[in-house]
Amino acid sequence: MPVPMDALERGLRAETGQKELLQWMKAMGIATVAVYSDPDTQAPHVRMADEAYPLGGDTAGDTYLDIDKLLHAARISGADAVHPGYGFLSENPDFAQACGDAGLVFIGPSPENMALLGDKVRAKDAARNAAVPTVPSSPVLGGNVAAAGEFIESIGLPVMVKAAAGGGGRGLRLVNDAEQLPGILEIAAREARSAFGDGRVFLEKYVERSRHIEFQVAADGHGNVIHLLERECSIQRRHQKIIEETPAQALSPELRKRMGEAAVRLTRQTGYLNLGTVEFLLDDADQFYFLEMNARLQVEHPITEAVTGLDLVRMQVEIAAGQPLTIRQDDVKANGHAFECRIYAEDPFDEFIPSTGTLKQWDPPSGPGLRLDSGFVQGQTVSPYYDPMLAKLIAWGPERSVSLSRMEQALRRFTVLGVTTNIPFLRGVLAHPLVKEGSYDTGLLEEHFDELTPRLTEDAELVAQAIAAWAFGDKVPSSTALRGGSTLRDTAGPWRQAGPWRMS
Repeated sequence: MPVPMDALERGLRAETGQKELLQWMKAMGIATVAVYSDPDTQAPHVRMADEAYPLGGDTAGDTYLDIDKLLHAARISGADAVHPGYGFLSENPDFAQACGDAGLVFIGPSPENMALLGDKVRAKDAARNAAVPTVPSSPVLGGNVAAAGEFIESIGLPVMVKAAAGGGGRGLRLVNDAEQLPGILEIAAREARSAFGDGRVFLEKYVERSRHIEFQVAADGHGNVIHLLERECSIQRRHQKIIEETPAQALSPELRKRMGEAAVRLTRQTGYLNLGTVEFLLDDADQFYFLEMNARLQVEHPITEAVTGLDLVRMQVEIAAGQPLTIRQDDVKANGHAFECRIYAEDPFDEFIPSTGTLKQWDPPSGPGLRLDSGFVQGQTVSPYYDPMLAKLIAWGPERSVSLSRMEQALRRFTVLGVTTNIPFLRGVLAHPLVKEGSYDTGLLEEHFDELTPRLTEDAELVAQAIAAWAFGDKVPSSTALRGGSTLRDTAGPWRQAGPWRMS
């Protein structure tokens, strides 16, 4: 890198994303600047950074989504570059443009890349131009129920209603009955308008029994484009990933080669710069279809780092600094196998409603092959203002059975008191025979939910009540004892009103 670059860092939530990025930046010898909201005053990333600036406010809209506040912090700190993390404004072309206009290096793709790929309809057109297979889809409907009906007649049911802009499962609905279509279109458009400020929706053929496979890509400013192998992301709840692994068990060497080449073609066709992820659906006949491209670093990128030995954040920074890639496609090899589990503060016993409160005990596991990316420490408060992801637990092994065993053992040793987590649910998922075999698809959780949801016996509830009484005193109702004593149980809470959501 020709000159050191200060980095104003932002992640999925202030704690989780920023702490990871700060660790990498500091290891590269780059001075770091953090920003934080009022609830994140005591977050680890604030203490880790060389400088930290308050944004003033509680909600994401008042803090991490406020472009003017972020640019003000960059200006008064003298930062040279901005790393957008993997949430909030990370795929917002207006933010990338504003950074450029302010003379800041944006560590990511161009605003033009983001605008193109953030629009699912335009992205599909780009994929077709790059000779990448796409799922049959309709034009943007704009409330045109008649056109939607004609599309369904041409390809049959089921279909997905999808938002043209945004992601994260918002504006996404499955249609199995044509009579439900008008109502579902209206709901999806309203949700998309609320989440992204864009109510456009379209229909897409639903690929049943599919697997979700994504390829990490990297492109520099010197014409070099490569992929960094794939990740299997089929274990999803409400279209949101919760467990990922690499290499994908469904791919033969020949299929991996074809999908990787398709990802590279699309990346090159769009003139993409920096790191991104091309996502595919793979059917049971080994036919793959372009799904979307994420113009940012993915939450699950650590498993790619675990098997390739590459530092993806370093690659992002080096590309942004104008340097060429130092590796070629033939240099990218998978060494071993890795799983990632997303640890959420949420209640599997109660529709996965996010849980808030103070972390009375936070005792994550450690050991051979384990990595924890988290922004929380014991005594910290989990607030209702941001996505409830607490950590990402990564387990590597020389082969799949070893990495899976390490993950299962690590989850058993992961102790959290003060909020409810999804750790018992994750353990149930990993123990399922289809996961053990590596033969699952995106329908796993929906079809086998009752087998995976942990249930309490009467004796277990009594023990849980005793533990909760010891840990929390009389403030915790006995019926929620093992559920972590969440402080957000009323129907007026923001999670109850808005419903759970996740970043992909």
